[in-house]
Amino acid sequence: MRVALHTRVRPDRIDAYEAAHREVPTELTAAIRAAGATSWTIWRSGTDLFHLLETDDYAALLAALETLPVNITWQARMADLLDVVHDYSADGAAAGLPVVWQL
Repeated sequence: MRVALHTRVRPDRIDAYEAAHREVPTELTAAIRAAGATSWTIWRSGTDLFHLLETDDYAALLAALETLPVNITWQARMADLLDVVHDYSADGAAAGLPVVWQL
């Protein structure tokens, strides 16, 4: 399944956000893959961030990552940079953007 998400970076933290994503910890990317993600791409338009990830079970992916120390550390770092954060709780599984049209 493909899941699209929308988050927002703080206007004064764009450079820090992009710098952080140039150095995503290998342990985190391995954990994301082990949790079931086969791809995850983030685009930025101004302060708006659009994520597209592919996984068999998004709720299971979130559950696997929610209490993982490397993800908790990363999310704390992101919370300092974002106005709208990615929700890793069970409610976050329903936070994907709805499909409006597809070719």
